[in-house]
Amino acid sequence: MPRSNRPRRPVSGKSAGPAGKNTGNAAGKKGNGEVPELDLERARAGIARRESAPDGEWMVRTITARNAEKTYICPGCSTAVPPGIAHLVVWKDDHLFGAAAGLAERRHWHTNCWLSRSYRYR
Repeated sequence: MPRSNRPRRPVSGKSAGPAGKNTGNAAGKKGNGEVPELDLERARAGIARRESAPDGEWMVRTITARNAEKTYICPGCSTAVPPGIAHLVVWKDDHLFGAAAGLAERRHWHTNCWLSRSYRYR
């Protein structure tokens, strides 16, 4: 059946706006006007931040427990970072061969291992 181009009638009890348009929330429309609360941790989780240290410039991205899906080996303690554990993905920002090479050599660290790492050169 073809659609009609006639304006819709206002829902009973709601007033029509200019040119007969309905200003209220018509039945069948999505949403009830409530805005969900902003979760800052979830919003920041996918964004990498830059950290400066004596061993160079690093890009660090937080992986939430919900997004951790694989098992990785932490270079700080040489133990596994199992799925479902929040951790960090770290790569060198000032890599000798450029940013793409640094990103290709990224590693998954336990958060505590990254924070307590030694800056001694090996």
